[in-house]
Amino acid sequence: MFGLNKIIPTNSNYDFMKLKNYFIYLSIFLIVISVFLLSFRGLNLGIDFKGGTLVEVTTKTSDIGELRSVLSPQFNDVSLQEFGNSQTIIIRLQNNSNEESIETINKVKDLINDKVEEFRRSEFVGPTISSELLWKGLQAISFALIAILFYIWLRFEWQFGFGAVVALTHDVLFTLGVLSLLKIDFSLASIAAILTICGYSINDSVVVYDRIRENLRKYKKLDMKELFNISINNTLSRTVMTSLTTLIALFSLYFLGGEVIRPFAFAMVIGVIVGTYSSIFIAVPTLLLFQFRPQDDE
Repeated sequence: MFGLNKIIPTNSNYDFMKLKNYFIYLSIFLIVISVFLLSFRGLNLGIDFKGGTLVEVTTKTSDIGELRSVLSPQFNDVSLQEFGNSQTIIIRLQNNSNEESIETINKVKDLINDKVEEFRRSEFVGPTISSELLWKGLQAISFALIAILFYIWLRFEWQFGFGAVVALTHDVLFTLGVLSLLKIDFSLASIAAILTICGYSINDSVVVYDRIRENLRKYKKLDMKELFNISINNTLSRTVMTSLTTLIALFSLYFLGGEVIRPFAFAMVIGVIVGTYSSIFIAVPTLLLFQFRPQDDE
């Protein structure tokens, strides 16, 4: 490809380990903020996890404020959200059964029929199913992290597995923190995005770890920080190119894929960026906590 070897040189010699402390402190700060957001603000749970009725409408000339003024006095728990543009609105209402949902949808239609151009879709998820879906989703993420730990342990050594899980936990918490901050819908698609982010991030880390393992045999007396720098620089071109091509596809999904897939694409964009960052500045520096070989002073 024209010019890419100049933009991303294959023989780079950046001193990543010199900056590791700054990025570790930055990551700790961001993770603390993410945990704070998740603890006190929480995730904007979609109907998959919250349960209730969802109605998507396209209005004629009315805005979200007009619909809210009509529906709020009639329902105890109703929320409205613009979906892509000011004319498309998502209405969420709480109810506990399919029969209640049908009555609720009919009541909504009667109340706002003159203000709506089209009722595009309606969905109902019961509270039992929604809570079970949330629990199963969290289990899937936890089991994925544990499985990755064992995979890296078997392929490399347990120290590498520890570093990989630290980086993955960092990626997951940061992504969830951004979703909480921006109040983006958290649904089953978001769980799929988190699991995909885990796979992408571990792939990046494994590439760097594989080069570190090779260089541990090749440079038997080289200082560990220098060895890590060499390993990261050896794989930097591949890492950056993979991330850029993945981001091009994800931005295409985000801008052209429609509103339904947009939360998934957004979570993936955040995950790919932070996953690339963590494979260099979290997964590798974590290895400095361990001694891989006895020091040879000869």
